[in-house]
Amino acid sequence: MIKEALHDKNTCNQRLLAVQDAMDVLNGRWKIAIIASLCFNTLRFTDLLREVEGISGKMLSRELKNLEENQLVTRTVLNTQPITVEYELTEYGHTLKEVIDSLAKWGTNHRKKITGRE
Repeated sequence: MIKEALHDKNTCNQRLLAVQDAMDVLNGRWKIAIIASLCFNTLRFTDLLREVEGISGKMLSRELKNLEENQLVTRTVLNTQPITVEYELTEYGHTLKEVIDSLAKWGTNHRKKITGRE
């Protein structure tokens, strides 16, 4: 087995900065849940409200706007009566699917470890 070289201070600082950048984009209680909900489907605003339990409409609107600014989500206004707004992950947003899958796997294992249930 090949051992990884020890990281120098610069490498460590660069890695920490990269993690901080990611956390700045994904911070808060709701963004990960919103992204996870959009991983497989395009959803209307009201559908997202139902999917992301506990979020208010005002907070969902704010979080979606921030995700749009970070080019992770696109907003499409459909010319229907009443107007329908749909949200979907961008191609760039879909790059987070692996992160979401890893978090879900870790969360499942953590719950088992803490509860003692296999």
